[in-house]
Amino acid sequence: MSKKDIATSFLTLASSGKVREAYEKYVHPNFIHHNAYYKGDRETLLAGMEENAKQFPDKKYETLRMLEDGDLVTVHGKVTLAADKIFSVIHIFLFEGSKIVEEWEASQEALKDSPNENGIF
Repeated sequence: MSKKDIATSFLTLASSGKVREAYEKYVHPNFIHHNAYYKGDRETLLAGMEENAKQFPDKKYETLRMLEDGDLVTVHGKVTLAADKIFSVIHIFLFEGSKIVEEWEASQEALKDSPNENGIF
């Protein structure tokens, strides 16, 4: 399985509510992250993602673009929490072997009345 496949599988599983399974399969025990809303450790983000899955059980995730450079994989995706809550999300994953060891992310909500005719996707 390529690093891009692992990144996609992780995001798809986690977004479908199978957060713990995604972590067990793909996330290194010493994982750290840079999500500003949570402490930087593995277990805190896992718990936050599980809570988000409960809050948005119909969440949908779609991978749009991916780049791989050595041990880094970048994924641009679309997350739909509800019909009126759609986000563009970029994840950057650092791998150690076949496990995700570090993660950065940035997200932006899609604006209904954006002046940009090209959109964010």
